[in-house]
Amino acid sequence: MVSPPPGAVARLRVGPAPRPLMGSQGRPGPPGNRGPGEGEGEGGEARKLQDARVVRGKRRKGKGKADAGQGGRGSGAEGKPGPQRAKPAAGPGAEEGARAGPGREGGGGGSAEDGATSTVKRDEGSVGAGRAAQGSDDGQEEERRVRTGRRDDGRPGRAQGRGAQAWGGLAGTGAAMAAAAAEGEAAARPAAGPALWRLPEELLLLICSYLDVRALGRLAQVCRWLRRFTSCDLLWRRIARASLNSGFTRLGTDLMTSIPVKERVKVSQNWRLGRCREGILLKWRCRDGKIGVHEIHSTFTVKYSAHEQEVNCVDCKGGIIVSGSRDRTAKVWPLASGRLGQCLHTIQTEDRVWSIAISPLLSSFVTGTACCGHFSPLRIWDLNSGQLMTHLGSDFPPGAGVLDVMYESPSTLLSCGYDTYVRYWDLRTSVRKCVMEWEEPHDSTLYCLQTDGNHLLVTGSSYYGVVRLWDRRQRACLHAFPLTSTPLSSPVYCLRFTTNHLYAALSYNLHVLDFQNP
Repeated sequence: MVSPPPGAVARLRVGPAPRPLMGSQGRPGPPGNRGPGEGEGEGGEARKLQDARVVRGKRRKGKGKADAGQGGRGSGAEGKPGPQRAKPAAGPGAEEGARAGPGREGGGGGSAEDGATSTVKRDEGSVGAGRAAQGSDDGQEEERRVRTGRRDDGRPGRAQGRGAQAWGGLAGTGAAMAAAAAEGEAAARPAAGPALWRLPEELLLLICSYLDVRALGRLAQVCRWLRRFTSCDLLWRRIARASLNSGFTRLGTDLMTSIPVKERVKVSQNWRLGRCREGILLKWRCRDGKIGVHEIHSTFTVKYSAHEQEVNCVDCKGGIIVSGSRDRTAKVWPLASGRLGQCLHTIQTEDRVWSIAISPLLSSFVTGTACCGHFSPLRIWDLNSGQLMTHLGSDFPPGAGVLDVMYESPSTLLSCGYDTYVRYWDLRTSVRKCVMEWEEPHDSTLYCLQTDGNHLLVTGSSYYGVVRLWDRRQRACLHAFPLTSTPLSSPVYCLRFTTNHLYAALSYNLHVLDFQNP
């Protein structure tokens, strides 16, 4: 037999009554949870002190009580409660602790080695029952942790970790997460609540994507986590595509990816309800028959004589400028810095040109004329050769000139003019008849139009600078905004808008309607 190491007996005479090591919840922890290397160092010293306390307590209470009540506190690596190494990985510290305790088997005359050996043998019978009961408790506790998705030490559990990975893999959630972090909101899912909120985020996104604006707004008021969750762009895409001027085209292309979809839907409600604030940006007066080229954020300006009379319309796209004038011509110009002012083509339209637009394919352009001849006021020309390609419409009355025209796609375009109608053309179906039309309610000439590529249509009338908002899914006008008073009546010559603002050019100033801050 090996004699105990020096100092082992001295350690047996100190310390309080034996007490098991406790887990994080005040109960014996499961075995086998120790990290590598913990059997040597502090872990080994802790085991030695524990073994000494166990053996000393057994010596005091007697052999009978040790056999009946102390079996669950054995000194082996498997029987010890608390966080320790599994049996195959027991370190040398555990073996020393087992050899260090003098036993009671020898009746006072035996050696320390015999006492320790007999104590280990007595404890082996009770270790199995103790481990079985403890394993059952551990299984129930682990099931509770997985069900709630959290751990006792405050770290995210398995369910929460899976949700975080789902959020990271979903497109359009980065802006919502960043906004929540900026506001200092907790990103953790609430532990309590309906079982619905414990589903993975992918399923919650699919379920909540069928909610309308009002329901999503109420859901965001429940808690911070749901506020962050309902800010996800994926929940608002379907609503935004059905809204006015939300930055989505008819095909679902997002034109405003830098702005959260939820914020665009909020502003879209102002467009639908007609809530805005009016202002004036610029004032001017210029009718000299010249074309001006201005560089943004610079003082560079070029003007050159283009037509013999007033220039009524200009379009620029892909390095090409096309212009139309009252002198019954349309001209094509290059935008290259070394060729400014050099005309590429001059097209004789035989009528005054009021509007012009270049195709998105850069292969053709369309002109809208005064309709004073025996031909259609809408004609499409080849951009490279200047040759006539086709006519649009066959039922225009005399004098129904087209004052504005724009391409919405390579095969669809809109027009408006003196006959007070907005017409929607689809070149794939017919070039003789439009597929949709809207009539100005006050029988005013329509000078200009603009669309968001989806549902919103904006027109400018001839009297009092009236700007009208239309929903293309309806026949009636939504809202009208008169921008001038009676003494200063002017038509609206040009319209442009973003998701937040609408700009209208009159004969003497530039108006802006702010829908973001009405």
